[in-house]
Amino acid sequence: MKTPRKVEFKELGLVLGAILGQHLLKIKDLHYGYWTPDLPVDYFHLEQAQANYSQFLISHLPPGIKTILDVGCGIGGMARKLLDLGYQVDCVSPSPLLTLEARKRLGQDCRIFECGYEELETPNCYDLILFSESFQYVKMDKAFAQTLRFLRPGGYLLISDFFKTDAEGKSALHGGHRLSKFYRLISPYPFQLLQDLDITEQTAPTLTLYHEILTQVGLPTRDLLNYLLDTNYPRLAKFLRWKYKAKIEKLNGKYFSGERDAAHFAIFKSYRLLLYQKAAS
Repeated sequence: MKTPRKVEFKELGLVLGAILGQHLLKIKDLHYGYWTPDLPVDYFHLEQAQANYSQFLISHLPPGIKTILDVGCGIGGMARKLLDLGYQVDCVSPSPLLTLEARKRLGQDCRIFECGYEELETPNCYDLILFSESFQYVKMDKAFAQTLRFLRPGGYLLISDFFKTDAEGKSALHGGHRLSKFYRLISPYPFQLLQDLDITEQTAPTLTLYHEILTQVGLPTRDLLNYLLDTNYPRLAKFLRWKYKAKIEKLNGKYFSGERDAAHFAIFKSYRLLLYQKAAS
């Protein structure tokens, strides 16, 4: 009998974020916003900022492409937009929970490969392979090799995601490959760099909203739960703090240090749009 796959907290958090975002904030996507100078950074304009991001990404699709593989399609927002524009789209989704949400949006309009990109097997070749905030989750060498397999000669690799900078110090913001390592690892592969755009300034304000959620909702919720435990179950509270001391300290440092904001993001992360073309032969 096949062992049931464990659900990761990050995966569950993305699904919950999608559900809450759609019902409370009326947003349809999980990705960062693209904040233009005239757009106020608040929840009322998050939907517009995310729409800006989608349009920015779509505007950098090379002319002449017809088939796209959307790797890590999330809840299917970008794939839906591409389908509506007339592109033929397949998706890769390693998360069963996110795949369920994506199927609600995409229906039978595209095929979803339910696996990691590293394990993908298909005879198909595509004009463009897209990583929209999903490249951080793949193993780079394996991803480059897979991309060579699934791109037609002259096809394109488009990555829009954040990377770690070489800034000194420890950051509470996790995730992302180191940018300098990315450049080093991709250099031997037959990909020509066509565009390398730094959009950190335009995407970092999204962290301002995230920081507000943590300080105005997350922190009071944590303190309320602690008060409830201390008042009603003091012995249990004491035991849990002893048993899970290291994990509690790690969570507090990660989420409630005050460092998960736009200023720290701009120091420790570099959000890039990278467009490469595979050699024609």
